[in-house]
Amino acid sequence: MQTNTSNKIYFASDFHLGVPDRNASLERERKLVKWLDECSRDAAEIFLMGDVFDFWYEYKSVIPKGYARLLGKIAELTDGGIPVHLFKGNHDIWAFDYLSTELGVQIHREPE
Repeated sequence: MQTNTSNKIYFASDFHLGVPDRNASLERERKLVKWLDECSRDAAEIFLMGDVFDFWYEYKSVIPKGYARLLGKIAELTDGGIPVHLFKGNHDIWAFDYLSTELGVQIHREPE
């Protein structure tokens, strides 16, 4: 686990991964993962301010296919001690406990 003494806080939103097609979405996902990797060098916290996915449908035992690069990077960040927050946007309304349980994401369901 890394020791992080930085006070930098990063914010990002509205990636709408999943649209308009797989190739365009994958290109955005790769750029996002690269950015998160760069942020990890000095981030105290990372805030994802909604609509990361164009639609996130989470069921009791099923999540959307895809997004493996992003989900893995988020797990790496939280495992390394960098808090990642997700404020649910109007495209994230079906996010329940998968992201928090599996990835350690702190989900914010109400405005703060």
